[in-house]
Amino acid sequence: DGKSTLQDFIADDKILSPDQESSRRILRDQVNMILNDLSEKERKILEMRHGLNDGITHTLEEVGREFGVTRERIRQIEAKAHEKIRSHERINRLKNY
Repeated sequence: DGKSTLQDFIADDKILSPDQESSRRILRDQVNMILNDLSEKERKILEMRHGLNDGITHTLEEVGREFGVTRERIRQIEAKAHEKIRSHERINRLKNY
């Protein structure tokens, strides 16, 4: 029609292909299964530290205030949770992503 612009032909990087969307959904489900095997406290700490729910990462001190413990205690709990994740039986499935 002669009214097309270059922008009409450039792919939008923000829009995922069906394959990418499917992979993202599978990855999210696998991560959630692993996180669900952690204690509620461990899961919440990782969610806050890595911004898993709201995209906002929190410092050890901020998380410590939330739980009423020191930042060192949060660091210890976080390290234990990371170790549980590293040794989780489902972790190998995530290596494909």
